[in-house]
Amino acid sequence: MKLPIPSTEEILAAFKGMTPEMRAAVDSFLMVADPAIWVPQAGPQSAAYHSKADIIFYGGSAGGGKTELLLGLSLTEQEHSIIFRREAVQLIGIEERMTKILGTRAGYNGQDHLWRLPGGKVLELGSVQRPDDWLKYQGRPHDFKGFDEITHFTEAQFRTLIGWMRTDNPDIRQRVVAAGNPPTTPEGEWVKRYWAAWLDPQHSNPAKPGELRWYVTNEKGEDQEVPDSTPVMVGNELMTPKSRTFIPSSVDDNLFLTTTGYKATLQALPEPLRSQMLRGDFNAGVSDPVWQLIPTEWVKAAQARWKDRDAKGPMTAIGFDPSRGGQDKSSAARRHGQWFDKIVTAPGVVTKDGPSAAGFIAPLIRDGAVVCIDSIGIGSSALDFVKGLGLHVHPVVGSEASALMDKSGQMKFRNKRAEMYWLLREALDPTNSDPIALPPDAELLGDLTAPRYQVTTMGKGAAIQISSKDDIRRILGRSPDKGDSVAMTFAADIPKPEPKPRAKSWRDRLAGSGHGHWDQSTA
Repeated sequence: MKLPIPSTEEILAAFKGMTPEMRAAVDSFLMVADPAIWVPQAGPQSAAYHSKADIIFYGGSAGGGKTELLLGLSLTEQEHSIIFRREAVQLIGIEERMTKILGTRAGYNGQDHLWRLPGGKVLELGSVQRPDDWLKYQGRPHDFKGFDEITHFTEAQFRTLIGWMRTDNPDIRQRVVAAGNPPTTPEGEWVKRYWAAWLDPQHSNPAKPGELRWYVTNEKGEDQEVPDSTPVMVGNELMTPKSRTFIPSSVDDNLFLTTTGYKATLQALPEPLRSQMLRGDFNAGVSDPVWQLIPTEWVKAAQARWKDRDAKGPMTAIGFDPSRGGQDKSSAARRHGQWFDKIVTAPGVVTKDGPSAAGFIAPLIRDGAVVCIDSIGIGSSALDFVKGLGLHVHPVVGSEASALMDKSGQMKFRNKRAEMYWLLREALDPTNSDPIALPPDAELLGDLTAPRYQVTTMGKGAAIQISSKDDIRRILGRSPDKGDSVAMTFAADIPKPEPKPRAKSWRDRLAGSGHGHWDQSTA
């Protein structure tokens, strides 16, 4: 008969009830029992250790033994591992913890952050401080990739780093473990989207902790859930789904921290940090940076008041941000007055040049709406081809000067980019009598909450300057295509739509021909 595994609380209670002599006897037994280098604690840590998921998110609360799990897998289950922190200085804690587990630093090369472990295993420690630092690890084989504090990484860094997973040993399992707490800044919100089935309370098909779900990347470059691990056709390619799961843990699950008073430390934190770190609450408030251009709550409110419509009303403008290649997407924001339709996107390869970009945007236009095109780079080619189709086009160059003032009449704008984003901010302001409605879209939320602003001197007055597209790319790890496509519809000098001329009726044609006259009195 298989005996049940005691919980951390049960083990701790048993130790507290022992006399000093009994504890000494247990210590003596453990010292001669030749235990493994590392074993997972009963409970969530053991569940994550034994989980069959390809990609695991472990943690939520602080103190659940997250770093310990990453090191334990590297020591016992994997052959060639790498554990990432966002900054190199943060690797010191991992080095110190591994030294305590092994009792020595033998085998560690601090210059290369490479540890040769017992049994011929190898552990590398890596950092990716800048968005493109993942290129340092391109093509290097690892059968295990661990991420310590996953919400500190950009989504693009995470996706690209796990894309190079491979091993030459068929007996070694390949897996990814992301450890971390709830995000404390808007930049980490992507984690809630990636594991939405477990973390989003509004998800249409929520998953239980430890439950496996399978995903593939569809033709739009988006995650698509599939029923199981059976390979599926995506376009013309047969793809093997990858499984994900989320396993929550807390300080109460960690035998070693339960007796140290660490829980009391977490209880003393201010809100919302206490809810995030103590209870692993992913829905606790995330504080915005002081100079964040658009408050997160304003965007969430605009998405909350959005309702899908059959009768959308006339399309007044469409913002088009063509992809500049790579992992960027082309995005089109269809505006109907104060209501925006769902953002339409396409991978960069689909809109790689002017003709294909024009072919993407043309079918989306309605009611003679103005096409506001980012006309730098590939956008200039798209602009020419869209014009060639006889469509109503308005070029947008973010670096151009702006002649507008903010609604207070006190500040100018450094350039058109600042102008259109600030006007978007004013349209999202909840004090606005008719605020806009935006479609629920996690990427759009990230795009619109990433820009920062500052007030600078311009001539004899003050001017608003906001983050450049490259600055935002460094924050998000990707281009803010959706946000830019929405913002372009707020450029101040957009002309009004040009409805197509009404088709002539047979009466018009008859009257214009000079032949015949229809006398209604005789009809």
